[in-house]
Amino acid sequence: MTKFSDLNLSPKVLKAVEEAGYTTPTPIQEGAIPHALDGKDVLGIAQTGTGKTASFTLPMICKLARGRARARMPRSLVLCPTRELAAQVAENFDTYSKYVKLTKALLIGGVSFKEQDQLIDKGVDVLIATPGRLLDHFERGKLLLTGIEIMVVDEADRMLDMGFIPDIERIFSLTPFTRQTLFFSATMAPEIERITNTFLSAPQRIEVARQATASETIEQAAVVFKPSRKDREGSEKRKVLRALIDAEGEACTNAIIFCNRKVDVDVVAKSLKQYGYNASPIHGDLDQSQRTKTLDGFRNGDVRLLIASDVAARGLDIPAVSHVFNFDVPSHAEDYIHRIGRTGRAGRSGKAFTICTPRDEKYFNAVESLLQKDIPRIDNPVADAPAPTPAPAPVEAKEDPPKDEPRKDEPRKSSRSRRSDSDKGDSRPARSKDSGRSSDRRSGGGGRDKTVVGMGDHMPEFIALSFEERRAG
Repeated sequence: MTKFSDLNLSPKVLKAVEEAGYTTPTPIQEGAIPHALDGKDVLGIAQTGTGKTASFTLPMICKLARGRARARMPRSLVLCPTRELAAQVAENFDTYSKYVKLTKALLIGGVSFKEQDQLIDKGVDVLIATPGRLLDHFERGKLLLTGIEIMVVDEADRMLDMGFIPDIERIFSLTPFTRQTLFFSATMAPEIERITNTFLSAPQRIEVARQATASETIEQAAVVFKPSRKDREGSEKRKVLRALIDAEGEACTNAIIFCNRKVDVDVVAKSLKQYGYNASPIHGDLDQSQRTKTLDGFRNGDVRLLIASDVAARGLDIPAVSHVFNFDVPSHAEDYIHRIGRTGRAGRSGKAFTICTPRDEKYFNAVESLLQKDIPRIDNPVADAPAPTPAPAPVEAKEDPPKDEPRKDEPRKSSRSRRSDSDKGDSRPARSKDSGRSSDRRSGGGGRDKTVVGMGDHMPEFIALSFEERRAG
């Protein structure tokens, strides 16, 4: 069995790897590191969670240990599709380069340009960036890419999904032709293959698994249900989600719940919180500091359920995720692979559940076609469970008063008012509008009940007088 000590890594890098707790490289690491150390271009194809990050960070640290950075001219460049993945790559460099004096800068959105400019001005060995922020610095004249010795493109197929391919092509054109290129992707779409043919020189292709395969350690299942009404689909799906989480019980130590839309991320997170679940959202519209805080809370166990858009589906290395729930079936079949790849990492077991409605069948069939196998269906946990009956509110027993006596807290009704209560049906004789009014208002109060309902015991006397009596007075 191959060990890291067999890969010709420098002693300082080996020491850092051993202290991180790793002794045996993964297949992608075993295949890519020797070629990267020899200075060859590498095209790595492997499913998510196989250790692609170390496949380029370890040889880069070894090669960059010799040399010195110049102001505004980084020596190496790592392109990542998302802020979270870029930050994670930066953490890997910190871990593995602890005994090597290398400088780095992280260029991502949501952070002050001024702080990033200060790092670039000092000169950095490793520049880790998202394409948009990198080009922003370049167009402002704060950055030169003519000194790039090693260029890495990580999660290239995600770059394609997010529309970064034109930016990638432009960045390639700004770097020297003599650079070494390390290109990693989970799938090889035709557009990705075109780029590799254009910008890589005789690359060593390292493919450690069939394209777009899920780890065998992940137990997959799907719940297919039909909502009772279209306008109730969202609430009923959330009910199914809660039932799935509850059915797993303590086995679900933490989980990532994926939604297709950012608005649904917020709705699901808010709903779970209302039902007492420890949940937090993460998506591209949140402030970077909030996203970082949420991820840190999920990593250290302060957050149990992370509700995410596909911004978190790629490359995030959170080893101990026990479950993944697809609240929505992804519209791109490849995203299913990357979503469920958040669990079952590094040989661990994991579970992935998908909620599928009739309108999702097209996407779900595409997922099964990509996997080349059927995903087992399970019964709807809500359909078989009895509906919870709310506990009846406690009612104070009150003794009914005698029929002929009013309650103490309400005034005694006059004979006229009692009569009007009993005569509200159709038995009341019809009368014209004027006849009733004239008899009550102009009769001088004859036969009028002096008691006015609702005035208490201290009714002013003038209220009981008829109009003529008031006028005469």
